Amino acid sequence: MTNQVAQQQKPTKLTDLVLDRVKQMQDTQDLSLPKNYNASNALNAAFLELQKVQDRNHRPALEVCSHDSIVKSLLDMTLQGLSPAKDQCYFIVYGNELQMQRSYFGTVAAVKRLDGVKKVRAEVVHEKDDFEIGANEDMELVVKRFVPKFENQDNQIIGAFAMIKTDEGTDFTVMTKKEIDQSWAQTRQKNNKVQQNFSQEMAKRTVLNRAAKMFINTSDDSDLLTGAINDTTSNEYDDERRDVTPIEDEKQSTDELLEGFQKSQEAKAKGVKQDGNSNEEQEANGEEVADGQTELFNEGTIKPADEADS
Repeated sequence: MTNQVAQQQKPTKLTDLVLDRVKQMQDTQDLSLPKNYNASNALNAAFLELQKVQDRNHRPALEVCSHDSIVKSLLDMTLQGLSPAKDQCYFIVYGNELQMQRSYFGTVAAVKRLDGVKKVRAEVVHEKDDFEIGANEDMELVVKRFVPKFENQDNQIIGAFAMIKTDEGTDFTVMTKKEIDQSWAQTRQKNNKVQQNFSQEMAKRTVLNRAAKMFINTSDDSDLLTGAINDTTSNEYDDERRDVTPIEDEKQSTDELLEGFQKSQEAKAKGVKQDGNSNEEQEANGEEVADGQTELFNEGTIKPADEADS
């Protein structure tokens, strides 16, 4: 379906279709969402935020983004149990693709959903802080000592580390400032002012993304959850080669969703609802009849565009 056709349809109907797909996955693929997570509310919040999103040329996202990328972004967000209302994720336009990316808070929330995870945290290390690493008897890296000092807060950042505590122990990931800079240098957006102005939070986000990627690849959790987390991490983490070939199951899910969307529009054009009732019958029953969707979502960044891929 072309973007032009998509822009003529109500965006809320697209969120309904994504929600229906999520419910199907819950019934048939053992998808489990967080107990206090309301997928419908999260999708509505995403729609409100997406209306603010623009690309670097200030064009609405839904005028330039492909339908598939919009659907995939919303599905990835929902599968990970995230919500833009809690600053856990945001949307960025790259060319004609919309991408959902996690914030530091979103990565913490997503990793906490994995079985056995008790605590997730990241910290930065400043010059003159007391910081020592080592290895345990299994030759695994550990942080042996970390004593930050108030008077060092304005000193240069020399590194960062992330901790994922589970039932079986604690996994540490450590990055030097040089490694963090190298990761930032691989982002799609250069001269990233957010990384410069909010270097502490962005350094924590970078090291936690790396820790999450390493931890999830050894997880036994649901492929739906780990796949969505990994996929989002790869969007943010461009310091490694990425396979852009769609996963077959994922592609099939999107194709099925779009096919159902197309059929519903064709039926509506004939004056017939999917359940067989005509538009006249819907109106008689007090139901709202959508006479075409306006804009889907507007392309661009919710957070500053400079925050992309950090």
